[in-house]
Amino acid sequence: MPETSAPRLLGPAEVRELAARLGLRPTKQRGQNFVIDANTVRRIVRESGVAEGEVVVEVGPGLGSLTLALLEVGAEVTAIEVDPVLAAELPATIGAFAPGHAERFRVVLADALTVTDVPGPPPQALVANLPYNVSVPVLLHLMALLPSLEHGLVMVQAEVADRLAAPPGSKTYGVPSAKAAWFADVRRAGAIGRNVFWPAPNVDSGLVAWTHREPPTDRASREQVFAVIDAAFAQRRKALRGALRTLAGGTEQAEAALRAAGIDPLTRGEALGIDEFVAITVALDGVDAGPRGSA
Repeated sequence: MPETSAPRLLGPAEVRELAARLGLRPTKQRGQNFVIDANTVRRIVRESGVAEGEVVVEVGPGLGSLTLALLEVGAEVTAIEVDPVLAAELPATIGAFAPGHAERFRVVLADALTVTDVPGPPPQALVANLPYNVSVPVLLHLMALLPSLEHGLVMVQAEVADRLAAPPGSKTYGVPSAKAAWFADVRRAGAIGRNVFWPAPNVDSGLVAWTHREPPTDRASREQVFAVIDAAFAQRRKALRGALRTLAGGTEQAEAALRAAGIDPLTRGEALGIDEFVAITVALDGVDAGPRGSA
């Protein structure tokens, strides 16, 4: 790619100029904190491992800061944007700041929490600055919706990043950690300060990188396993035989299933990894009823 044709990235002046022209007032409801630092979006792309020619799905592109950095490395970008004003403006921004690259960009006006189809070629990567209030459900929904995803990197609230990447037995391990492990190997990939955003959020941000892994079983569906995870953490300090009582149909049934899975009934959910949750799910369902497929 000739240097003269490389996209120009957005800085503080460009972000504020675009926002003013659109009459945009960032809202907490939609988690709108726009990145105004070119070095930060380049760092996100670098840490994501996105290569030239890869198809990337981006959530919440906003004014296009990260989108332009993805185009800069030669990626093809499908951007999912819920705000109709921002979605309508993005093609013009790409045309102005990345002339000649518009053919590698498409925008989808949709809510990433409920989107059921992503047009274009199957994406290999997910790279996004996720709205803090819906970051985990959006990530899990897209991982389930897009089995072609091989890797990704998301910027989320620092506390959420810790939870997503936490190993079993740690203080921050919980439902997000266990469910993300169904889809991928997850790791912390760095921290992001508040001053690279406009407006500056009142929390720090963190980068979470992940690499796809095959579902850990075909003997129980994802929904079944996730129901066990939800029950195990609903009362975090309760032993599993009590936490799973309702799901199992009684304390005795829960204890029997746990023993069949090789789990001490007095263990708490925070001590178990995804493979143990799978084993419990299979045991609750009658121990190895044969392949049923992952949903």
